[in-house]
Amino acid sequence: MRSEDLFPLQEATADPPEALRGLATDGRRVIGGRNRRTDGFRKSSGKEVYTDDITFPGMLHGKILRSTVPHAKIRSIDPARALELPGVYDVITGRDMPTPYGIIPWTPDEHALALERVRFVGDAVACVAAVDEETALAALDLIDVVYEPLPHYLDPEEALAHPEHPIHEPRRPGQNGNILKRVQLEFGPVDERMREADVVVEGEYLFHGTTHAPIEPHCAIGRMNQNGLLEVWSATQVPHYLQREIARVLGLDVAKVRVVQPAVGGAFGGKSEPFDLEFCVALLAIRTGRPVKILYTREEVFYSHRGRHPMRMKYRVGASQDGRILAVDATTLLDGGAYASFGLVTTYYSGQLLTAPYEIESYRFDSTRVYTNKAPCGPKRGHGSVQPRFAFEISLDKVAERLKMDPIEFRRRVFMGTGRTVNEFRVQSNGFLECLDAVEKASDWKIKHRRMEYGRGIGVAGSCYISGTNYPIYPNPMPQAAVQVQVERSGRVTVLHGASEIGQGSDSTMAYIACEELGVPLDYVRVFSADTDLVPVDLGAYSSRETVMVGNACLMACRELGNKVRTSVARLWDVEPSRVRLAGGWAFDGQDPSCAERRLPIPQAFQWAEAEHGTLGAVGHYNTPKEGVHGEYRGGTIGASPAYSFTAHVAEVEVDPDTGFVDVKTIWVAHDCGRALNPVLVEGQIEGSAYMGYAEAIFEEQAFKRGEHGEALHDGPSLLDYRIPTSLDCPEFVPLIVESDDPEGPYGAKEAGEGPLHPSLPAIANAIHDAIGIRLDSLPFTPQRVWRALRAAEAAKRSQEVA
Repeated sequence: MRSEDLFPLQEATADPPEALRGLATDGRRVIGGRNRRTDGFRKSSGKEVYTDDITFPGMLHGKILRSTVPHAKIRSIDPARALELPGVYDVITGRDMPTPYGIIPWTPDEHALALERVRFVGDAVACVAAVDEETALAALDLIDVVYEPLPHYLDPEEALAHPEHPIHEPRRPGQNGNILKRVQLEFGPVDERMREADVVVEGEYLFHGTTHAPIEPHCAIGRMNQNGLLEVWSATQVPHYLQREIARVLGLDVAKVRVVQPAVGGAFGGKSEPFDLEFCVALLAIRTGRPVKILYTREEVFYSHRGRHPMRMKYRVGASQDGRILAVDATTLLDGGAYASFGLVTTYYSGQLLTAPYEIESYRFDSTRVYTNKAPCGPKRGHGSVQPRFAFEISLDKVAERLKMDPIEFRRRVFMGTGRTVNEFRVQSNGFLECLDAVEKASDWKIKHRRMEYGRGIGVAGSCYISGTNYPIYPNPMPQAAVQVQVERSGRVTVLHGASEIGQGSDSTMAYIACEELGVPLDYVRVFSADTDLVPVDLGAYSSRETVMVGNACLMACRELGNKVRTSVARLWDVEPSRVRLAGGWAFDGQDPSCAERRLPIPQAFQWAEAEHGTLGAVGHYNTPKEGVHGEYRGGTIGASPAYSFTAHVAEVEVDPDTGFVDVKTIWVAHDCGRALNPVLVEGQIEGSAYMGYAEAIFEEQAFKRGEHGEALHDGPSLLDYRIPTSLDCPEFVPLIVESDDPEGPYGAKEAGEGPLHPSLPAIANAIHDAIGIRLDSLPFTPQRVWRALRAAEAAKRSQEVA
């Protein structure tokens, strides 16, 4: 039988399309193109399915009873009256799930439901499953809980001062139970270099704390299927970790737990660890034998939190007259809230991620994360490094001012290039200079800085961020990412990967890689992700890891298959495999400019390969490099990454001196993403990141007020009261892509989802200073804060004149 008889196509004998001739000489055909998202139509048309859209026959609804006191022993919980209410199927408490958990294996300090003690207003105490939400809510009012109040602390300095009343019991004798982690690291002789400095700038900075505010609240559904398998659908960012923790807490075999992540309507780090509702739906489904759904209210989202840590930061920066950074000394106090979350890592990140893109000759940081009786903090987009970057970039501007240098020129002078940071992280690509050049030119910096009328100003800031963590959350030598790719004789390609699509475009990115390597149209690619029963293990969507790690795994699998197809086609054509190209839905001879002699539709090429090799499938995997990536000191692995992205922002503002209102006009963002696999997605991530930074600078604050008994009550746990900018409030965001081609990334790519956020806040702060001559070292820049700073400056000036 002739090969063309296997799958006859009329177009196989037609003249090739004109575009095909260009593919014979082009390099990449799909990667780098402005391609559509694979999920774009579903989302834009309202056809996407989120967790709360899923229903099952006989499904019950759960609601969680939450603590109304900030810190107390639980003397008793009596659910008897709730269980008597018609329509109530079950009530569970902490005694039903006594095993502690935590996303970081060294700090498992949470229980799915509070076991012996509650530690903040909003802590989960009991959970009801009922026929509907109304009945479940009514049942919560019938659960009798007796608390024995304990001293509570809402301020980290207050908690530090009272170790006799620990929020958590000390892990070792003599430790302060109100300290989760203290990190002290020094690189080089800081005190000596500080004494040598011609200029020393000191400052105290406050980051206020913010939350994620995703459109979709947390939601989870538990079900026992007909085969006795526990299934959990959840709006999570970490299906694999959630599967592990549910199995561990409930005492189940991991292989008998399935976690599925449907579409996620926003996360930004706020769904990157297990939450109480996921454990509750799992246990209630087991106990009742019926599916159980829990959907957080918006208030519950705010109290569950895990957002950006408030930080109080003291910075000293010493520089030489010729513009070298001789020493940096940082002390940071982190307000962690009631539980650890990612806090151990956050404490390291608050110092470890500060050391690029600049050459710093000596560096010391002392960071302490403290428990308080408030909603727990965790990772938010740009985890752990947005706050110190705010302090450091303002400090650099102060140094530049003292040295009478242009702030951009000063940053150019201290550019580190590639090589090793002061804390021994390896940087293999660095496009920060190109980022500075791009924002300088686009913003007309040279004709605006220090030259605009009073009330208008422009400011700059830079940053770097990781492209995934070099080590998994739980230590193991296995790959961090894996992908399976199947090629079917019709031309269809199926990609199965574990990455969590949370809006950043990871599903689309894997489809682009398959198109690039296998030559199929985008419509021929099917992508399945984030179902622990179907796809290989991936560790989740956090730390901007998906493009580098899952992308490399996908590239490995697709290239193996592509090589098989090219080899088979080349053998039949009697040419070298290197001459065979796969692109645009065709296989063709790349050395035939007319593409007239040797060409065939891609399904036929797949059939030739399948006839020779058997069913076409491949597995790719990726693990991070371990040699030479970081220093060999305690904590040297935390902050290490396969690759680092770099960003520069320029912000232009107008400040009303009479009201203190700050109007941010434009933010220019240049981001070194290594290689833009799809410029549209990269630009979207740049704009989204800059938007969040702008929002945190001007609008947002996760604020608490003291209630009647001194407890911490959220000041506005709703999207009506928690201020986030609408499209009408936003400045113009100008994304500028810089490509540096990192050797560790797929096609040279690095992250673009978190790094572009960091410089927005300090760039706005530095622009305000340029506009009105006042330094604002505390966030947010509300009209009240700016107005008071202006009046204080005027009063200080009058005092000097009188003196």
